[in-house]
Amino acid sequence: MTAPDPGRRRFLGGLAALLSVAAVAGLARIWSGTDAAPPTTTRAGRAAGASAGGTTTTRAVIRGRTTTTSTSPPTTTQLPAVAVTVSALCREAWGELPVAGEFRTHTIERLTVHHTAALLETNAQAPARLRQHQRYHIDLGWPDIAYHFVVDANGHVYEGRPVDAVGDTGTDYDPTGHFLVCAEGNFDEQEITAPQLEAVTNVLAWAAATFDVHPATIRGHRDWASTSCPGDRFYPTIESGDLMAAVEGRLRAGGAALTVVCGAEAAQTVADIEAGST
Repeated sequence: MTAPDPGRRRFLGGLAALLSVAAVAGLARIWSGTDAAPPTTTRAGRAAGASAGGTTTTRAVIRGRTTTTSTSPPTTTQLPAVAVTVSALCREAWGELPVAGEFRTHTIERLTVHHTAALLETNAQAPARLRQHQRYHIDLGWPDIAYHFVVDANGHVYEGRPVDAVGDTGTDYDPTGHFLVCAEGNFDEQEITAPQLEAVTNVLAWAAATFDVHPATIRGHRDWASTSCPGDRFYPTIESGDLMAAVEGRLRAGGAALTVVCGAEAAQTVADIEAGST
């Protein structure tokens, strides 16, 4: 075999180093949110009595603050649209109770995963379970359901309390600064499903880009308090770094946008979930 030319080796080595630097810089932009399109929230009227022709508004969510914006085509300085859109069912659609107190506001600095610890025997139970969780949390003296988003076994995402509101917990940690995503089910007793894990990944990728939080901050509830949450059958995915790697992969692939859907479309989706057809 002919020995490689030293000059060619130096050229290829320099090129590899340059590409490595460019790749790292690209990931830094992704994790800082500059490579992710701003998430939007779409509401088409209230779920109860809303018609398909209801008013639609678009809101940009930046660091938990909501501002109404007009839609404009991307400029040459913007990157292409993100690869995945997460559609979260609005609170009205799943049957929220009125908020029962004042929220504390915060700036999100880390990503924390929970489970509800309630065995989900069939996904048709999911919207009713969400209503039960909210009632229970309000009975505890909290203003609202504890989490920012909840994901059911079929990968449907539900809007919880506002992202700029501090969550709540029945354990001894302060969730200030924590973005809380909760998987519906008891993962000490049942396995998390593939659609549920994928949806959790996408929600975390959206939050990582939106709030400029590195995926390395992803932890389970048990990392902050004396609890088994999010369950012995789910936590190893977090502990091993597999969930973090999946979120990083989603960001490299273009990230995730998140829209909150309401009105007739969301009401029908909830009805279909409860009928067991989706």
